[in-house]
Amino acid sequence: MSRTNKRALITGIHGFTGRYMAAELEAHGYRVFGLGSHSMDERDYHQADLADSEKLSAVVATIQPDVIVHLAAVAFVGHDDANAFYRVNLIGSRNLLEAIAVMGKRPDCVLLASSANVYGNTSEGILDEGMPPAPANDYAVSKLAMEYMAHLYSGKLPIVIARPFNYTGIGQADNFLISKIVSHFRAGASTIELGNLDVSRDFSDVRSVVQAYRLLLDCSLAHGQTINVSTECVYSLREIIDLCETITGRSIDVTVNPAFVRQNEVKILRGSAERLRGLLGNWAPIPLSETLHWMLTAGQ
Repeated sequence: MSRTNKRALITGIHGFTGRYMAAELEAHGYRVFGLGSHSMDERDYHQADLADSEKLSAVVATIQPDVIVHLAAVAFVGHDDANAFYRVNLIGSRNLLEAIAVMGKRPDCVLLASSANVYGNTSEGILDEGMPPAPANDYAVSKLAMEYMAHLYSGKLPIVIARPFNYTGIGQADNFLISKIVSHFRAGASTIELGNLDVSRDFSDVRSVVQAYRLLLDCSLAHGQTINVSTECVYSLREIIDLCETITGRSIDVTVNPAFVRQNEVKILRGSAERLRGLLGNWAPIPLSETLHWMLTAGQ
């Protein structure tokens, strides 16, 4: 079957990442089907709650996808309903895998989006996939539990688990850090409240992340593996502010709000992309300076 005839199913297609994932796959010849919990009148979109295993199985059996990208999740760490992390990220993911396992054919690949949050905030330096997980919140625990649960389907399905580090782009909610900073600059704000300015993190561009996901869908050597998606470059909040000031030509006063400062926070968290590069070879992440320029100047 040529790729132009292949069907891709994206859960959470209307989320931040889902929209970019759909565009990436469509640009490379896939017919993209979407799954979400809200009713929408769109071609190839299906409404089904991940908690409704019967409806979910019927939808998956109807679509008969060749590849699946599972993005649907409760993703904001500060979400006020801790139980929702487990209902969606763990039980919902199990319902999806079960629906795929019984749909009547074996797909080419099932990519599950986990999170580098499973590593926690206690390990300094470069974090590779062999690092023992140390999840520090319900979101991270639910993602790690999803990973363990997915291993139960490894004999039935060609599963790839992706652990993206922080990533950003146009359309991300302002409760995520870089989007908050960018929105302040775009609004011409004179001040911003942040936490520790000198912690450094690994930030990817959402366009690079979905490209990596697409390439992993085509990589049979990735089946059964857990793979970081990271740039191996870190930036502190202070450096990000400096970049934004350079791009916009405007300055902003930063106030450190003690409520935003985490105790005993690791200063540098950098992801190892060695395994990803070994599998894909030709994947090169977009530099953060280009991402910020894109976000700050879009529509101007």
